[in-house]
Amino acid sequence: MKIAESELIINSDGSVFHIHLKPEELADIVILVGDPGRVDMVAEYLYDLEFRHQSREFVSVTGKYNGKRITVLSTGIGTDNIDIVMTELDALANVDFETREVKKEHRTLTVLRIGTTGAIHPDIPLGSFIFSHFSVGVDGLLNWYENRDEIAHLDMEEAFKKHVKWNKHLPDPYFVKASDKLIKKFEDCTVKGVTISAPGFYGPQGRVVRLGLAMPAMLEDYESFRFGDYRITNFEMEGSALAGLAAHLGHDAGTVCCAIANRYLKDADTDYKPNVRKLVELSLKKLTEA
Repeated sequence: MKIAESELIINSDGSVFHIHLKPEELADIVILVGDPGRVDMVAEYLYDLEFRHQSREFVSVTGKYNGKRITVLSTGIGTDNIDIVMTELDALANVDFETREVKKEHRTLTVLRIGTTGAIHPDIPLGSFIFSHFSVGVDGLLNWYENRDEIAHLDMEEAFKKHVKWNKHLPDPYFVKASDKLIKKFEDCTVKGVTISAPGFYGPQGRVVRLGLAMPAMLEDYESFRFGDYRITNFEMEGSALAGLAAHLGHDAGTVCCAIANRYLKDADTDYKPNVRKLVELSLKKLTEA
């Protein structure tokens, strides 16, 4: 079936609409970062750089590390941007831009988001690296796609909603597991995470400035939730859409974050960039090792 021009917009130079990458420029390994400025920091570790594109918050480069070709792309903030990025990355990999038809042979991408996060337990110190074994979408994005229950962990969802007394006005949360391949690569060097992906930085993460919260006990309820040996570990703002869309589209994806705040201890590290650099170095090593 031919995909209409209105549904997948291709720029006049042959690049996909928002992220301005061409199919031949996309590597099989993709690192996503939120901050556009972080793309150049990751690129310092690459060689044989092929290009640098920038369109709005979407900055991209492709180069090599340890003999493996890698694309680095910034996403900006939020699951809505991940909806754009993952859809367009998949189109670059699996849609023929000449015929506008889905390719017969599926190409699987390995997509790792490297970010920052706020931990919610006292035993997760600042500077810890947390890999999201499960990402929890409280943003509602995945609910707009068909068959969301096929990739969601429904028992965990129901237990979570019951435990936290989920507010009826909020979107149904969804729990999606990261790629087993990436979990295995990072399990020996990171905290096992169950990560809330919030649709905002303040109220949706339990911060009170002038407005009260729809669920005033949210942080305490999140902290006390248990499902087997899993517990909610941290907040960030993108991982659930990445895990959900990647699972739907047949890609290996995961999120690893550096804890720069601890909500339980009410502590934060403003000098966190050296630890993020260490996480980038670790991630590049893990993504390219045999």
